[in-house]
Amino acid sequence: MIDEFIEKLFKCQCLTEEEVKQLCEMGKDILSRESNIVSLKSPITVCGDIHGQFYDLMELFKVGGMPPDTNYLFMGDFVDRGFHSVETFSLMLCLRIKYPNRVTILRGNHESRQITQVYGFYDECVRKYGSSMVWKEFTDLFDYLPLAAIINDSFFCCHGGLSPTVDTIDQIHKINRVVEVPHEGSMCDLLWSDPDERMGFGSSPRGAGFTFGKDVTTRFNKTNGLSMVCRAHQLAMNGYNYNHNKECVTIFSAPNYCYRCGNMATLMEMDDKGNYTFKQFMPAPETEDKENVKKIPDYFI
Repeated sequence: MIDEFIEKLFKCQCLTEEEVKQLCEMGKDILSRESNIVSLKSPITVCGDIHGQFYDLMELFKVGGMPPDTNYLFMGDFVDRGFHSVETFSLMLCLRIKYPNRVTILRGNHESRQITQVYGFYDECVRKYGSSMVWKEFTDLFDYLPLAAIINDSFFCCHGGLSPTVDTIDQIHKINRVVEVPHEGSMCDLLWSDPDERMGFGSSPRGAGFTFGKDVTTRFNKTNGLSMVCRAHQLAMNGYNYNHNKECVTIFSAPNYCYRCGNMATLMEMDDKGNYTFKQFMPAPETEDKENVKKIPDYFI
């Protein structure tokens, strides 16, 4: 069944409502067995936001290699803003199910009922299926996605960033993650926070999460025996951006974000010894429907 779903999705064809329901049931079964933090080993390729840019996801696989030949960690934000969030997340969930030891997917701040009603995924589901049923199936599944991953006991990976209520890894394990993303608290911060050059924690212009300074990153890494915080969540024109004396890195994997930003995308490729390099790529030659690009609102980026 999964093979049939994958074959259809690689052609950018939507699954039926019944197929989505079956897929989400299988996904919940697998994801519910995972802890809040997934333990991973290299070699692995770490990816940031995808945002429904299906053809650029295909380009990512061309550049980085197809699963299961390449191990992948995706740090959330599969949906919203792009034209093919349904096909994109359906495919990512299928790959997670078919290759449970090769593909890992985390929750981003856009894997949320509230956010997807504002930034496109809800409308896309209704447009493609005629009702909100598929949106409900997917958003119920979002609650089961892990919050973070640790690679080689050294690289802490989450979508957003650090929290004033989280000092240790053990505290993240104690979060009840099977809920809609809260407006505040540890889980919210892990999905919404951003690094900043000011010290300590500060208020976030996003209205959720915090900004966190170099001292916060250094303390968190030292306390937990880590070497780096890897995260996504922010547009980076070169596809990646270092902060805090390279103790924190942002990875962004949606090239020409919103089909208008002109940015490159990046993969972080880590070998079996934990050495990493960045591989940049541009949008897929198969561009999205150019007429529809004009219709994208000027969202806050």
